[in-house]
Amino acid sequence: MVTHAPHILVVDDQKSIVRPLLKNLEINGFRATGAETASRARALMKRNAFDLIILDIMMPGENGLSLCRYLRAETEIPVILLTAMAEEEDVILGLEVGADDYLTKPFNPRELVARIRSVLRRAESNVRIAPSRQFKFGGWTLDVDRSELTRSDGLVETLSTGELEVLKVFVASPFVTLSRDDILSRTKGREALPFERSIDVMVSRLRQKVETSKSSPDYIKTIWGGGYRFAIDVTPL
Repeated sequence: MVTHAPHILVVDDQKSIVRPLLKNLEINGFRATGAETASRARALMKRNAFDLIILDIMMPGENGLSLCRYLRAETEIPVILLTAMAEEEDVILGLEVGADDYLTKPFNPRELVARIRSVLRRAESNVRIAPSRQFKFGGWTLDVDRSELTRSDGLVETLSTGELEVLKVFVASPFVTLSRDDILSRTKGREALPFERSIDVMVSRLRQKVETSKSSPDYIKTIWGGGYRFAIDVTPL
């Protein structure tokens, strides 16, 4: 096995899922490690550098959503959630806590491998974007290379892949009304965000980070019946 292959951590308490999944990932060129609980995953992350985490939502003890919150607060490791529930609300909750993608059980192993490669490509492309890809708007500076927003007082907000993709669309088109479908198509379509409602989730999360008032946002305006408008001057740096 190639040692520089991406290292995937699979966190799921169902051995009947984990064992064949680990084998399938290795067949497809990945290194793969399994963890049956969130606590075991935390221990493994202290000793290993993982490139992506596949995380089941429903687990005994600490559940996947809780671990995902921790991951998003402490690391930039991409996360793909697994859920046994096909309900859209469950998916949205996962996106709200910072997951990059999701898959509903039972899933096709080939589709999961495709999703993994897609998320890893996006994460890698964010790192490789030229240093000149910085933008200033209002009291914030966006560093696309670092996936970070820095406020004028020095506060730094880290962006998830989905948040960064949506914000890049906004800074590229200030004062333009964009429908959800417009935004979806410009964020690499469904490869980046799975459905239109996920746009609303990403906008809500961006507002929590940049807006002073949630009820009267200064930057991302809702255009009823139209979508959203980034209502601030943007200066490339």
